[in-house]
Amino acid sequence: MEEKDRIRKRINIQGAVQGVGFRPFIYREATALNLAGWVSNSPQGVLIEVEGTPQNLDSFLRNIETHKPANALIYDLHTDTIPPVCDPVFAIQHSESSGHKSAIILPDLATCPDCLRELFDPANRRYLYPFTNCTHCGPRFTIINGLPYDRPLTSMSDFDMCDDCRAEYENPLDRRFHAQPNACPICGPHLELWNTDGDIIQTHHDALLAAANLIRGGQIVAIKGLGGFHLMCDARNQYAVMELRQRKHREEKPFAVMMPSLDAIRAVCELSELEADILTSPQSPIVLLHRRKNNRSIVSKVAPENPYLGVMLPCTPLHHILMHELGFPMVATSGNLSDEPICFDEYEALHRLQGFADAFLVHNRPILRHVDDSVVRVINGRAMVMRRARGYAPLPVQIKAELPPILAVGGHLKNTIALASGHQVFISQHIGDLETAPAFEAFTEVIDTFTNLYDLKPETVVCDLHPDYQSTHYAESLKIPLIRVQHHYAHVLACMAEHGLDLEKPVLGVSWDGTGYGTDSTIQGGEFLHVQGKDFQRVAHLRTFALPGGEKAIKEPRRSAIGLLYEIFGHEVFTRQTLTPVDSFSESECDILHTMLEKGINSPRTSSAGRLFDAVAALIGLRQVLSFEGQAAMQLEFALDGVACDEDYQFGVMQGVIDWQPIILSILADMEAGISISVMSAKFHNTLAEMIVAVAQKIGEHDVILSGGCFQNKYLTERAIMRLQAEGFNAYWHESTPPNDGGISLGQVVASIGRTHLKDKTLR
Repeated sequence: MEEKDRIRKRINIQGAVQGVGFRPFIYREATALNLAGWVSNSPQGVLIEVEGTPQNLDSFLRNIETHKPANALIYDLHTDTIPPVCDPVFAIQHSESSGHKSAIILPDLATCPDCLRELFDPANRRYLYPFTNCTHCGPRFTIINGLPYDRPLTSMSDFDMCDDCRAEYENPLDRRFHAQPNACPICGPHLELWNTDGDIIQTHHDALLAAANLIRGGQIVAIKGLGGFHLMCDARNQYAVMELRQRKHREEKPFAVMMPSLDAIRAVCELSELEADILTSPQSPIVLLHRRKNNRSIVSKVAPENPYLGVMLPCTPLHHILMHELGFPMVATSGNLSDEPICFDEYEALHRLQGFADAFLVHNRPILRHVDDSVVRVINGRAMVMRRARGYAPLPVQIKAELPPILAVGGHLKNTIALASGHQVFISQHIGDLETAPAFEAFTEVIDTFTNLYDLKPETVVCDLHPDYQSTHYAESLKIPLIRVQHHYAHVLACMAEHGLDLEKPVLGVSWDGTGYGTDSTIQGGEFLHVQGKDFQRVAHLRTFALPGGEKAIKEPRRSAIGLLYEIFGHEVFTRQTLTPVDSFSESECDILHTMLEKGINSPRTSSAGRLFDAVAALIGLRQVLSFEGQAAMQLEFALDGVACDEDYQFGVMQGVIDWQPIILSILADMEAGISISVMSAKFHNTLAEMIVAVAQKIGEHDVILSGGCFQNKYLTERAIMRLQAEGFNAYWHESTPPNDGGISLGQVVASIGRTHLKDKTLR
């Protein structure tokens, strides 16, 4: 080909294009089309220079979009025409390390079908090797130390590849070409089984077999996986499950269960095609599934009084081998104490999980950062991520606006942080509640991880409006321009951002949760916000009521119920007969509550939808005191199980205040008439959906955003969507980011757009 017939293109690709086999894919496409040039990783993504005929170059560009590797995500592809240089062949070059770091770090990915076949093939050199991986699967985010994603910048840097692994790693036509965690039994990490003193009991495959025998015998084993430790035991063994509950001080909160196969899951739970696809996806999250009532193979104490089960499949070769060996469901709960982050170092686990586990199955591949299992629930035919961690973090959300370096520190519960730069908002893995010193330490470590990985020094920090959050105190300590964002406004913006909505277009935001600091310094949570551009107006909210005991009411729904009833009946609430919340207190305790409410002592007022859920659950006798967050609201939702009821209760609306008093009076009447709890729950949920429709009709905005922890409730969300759509509204709800406070950090970043020049700003 003559030089005059050749053209050359420089192609910059940004997205999730490192660690997914993108360079060998480019190599194969280019050589198949007789193109010359090169490809390399860069801190921004992938850089390509390619040369050939115009027709072949056009085909090459089309193929990048249509044939890219399954786990690759392309956010931006930019081409420039440059002078030809007549390269003799197409080559893969060493990675470029200079320049601004914006490449997307891929999440950890579940074992792919090819690696799974090799894992159980006795003729394969990786037979039963628990660290098998390739460019399509395996650890990414939990082993990376820096960009670009190359082996020297991972926790695999100390493992020298054997000749066979090196040949795979250097062959562009091999699926392990530049698979950074590539290893085999000869040169890679290995297992060890430790006793509770840290002494080695067994090594390599014998360690796994010994751990399996302990689990068969009813023991609890702490197992080091991809992003930390699981505490695992036989889910069929009542004694083992109860012992784990006692040791972990986790009385009733559901445990997740790891199952051997989809068929095993179908025997225990109802399973839709979409739910099966999510379970077998590269993300491989925990999925909330409805249990079959006629199957008792998993003991009830795994998820007490709960018609749902959190189920996952094995996501690593280690877990696949273990499940293949055992063949029965296992509890797989995070290796931590309540309110503490998951353990991810074996020596730390030996200390922190002392007394929890009977043995420790560990390995010598370092985990550089903790990452929990993600949790997903199918709502209205779509996956909703309720906890965003393994498989999803740290993938970014793309924003149309150009952003300077911004750090958003999230809220106090279910914390995540976000780091923004350019058009990308990188959202961290789930950190958890910032209640303890270890949790706050994990919070600061995650911030350090993100700022170091992307070599970014935040110019602005964004936090919640609440003055007493640990995240707020941290933001204030940075001594850089600070923006404070109202909690429920951040919820709405997060949902808008994940759907790519025009942030200048007005919407009605419905933001319902347990607690959010209001612009008037009150406890809000049943909010309707008219969001217009960079401003919002609180156009409606639930009628407020007092919470006797303040924060105690969060853990005691009976206090919310008494506060609600006191608004209606005054002091007579303490003399009425058969009110379960009142009867649950002693006479002297009731006297104290009466005084508190009468004089307004430690009885803050709230508009919280979450507390309204609690109050109704307590009123109808479902739950007076919680053993974990959200338990009363969950039981109120579970009470719906199988009921068909389209009825609702009346409610009042006056000057933007939605009055729940008619609802409570009707519930009391239904209780007296002997109406079932299931029907009362259905009528209550239906009424909440009608409230949303009523305000939407009053405000008149076509687009309605549903956000906040209350919209983790499947029935409420689906009912609200159905009713809004029936009335001609366009409903949006969370899918890729959590509706709970795990999405707050994204909303905080969005709120700061166009305001980062301000030194200190409160967005009310």
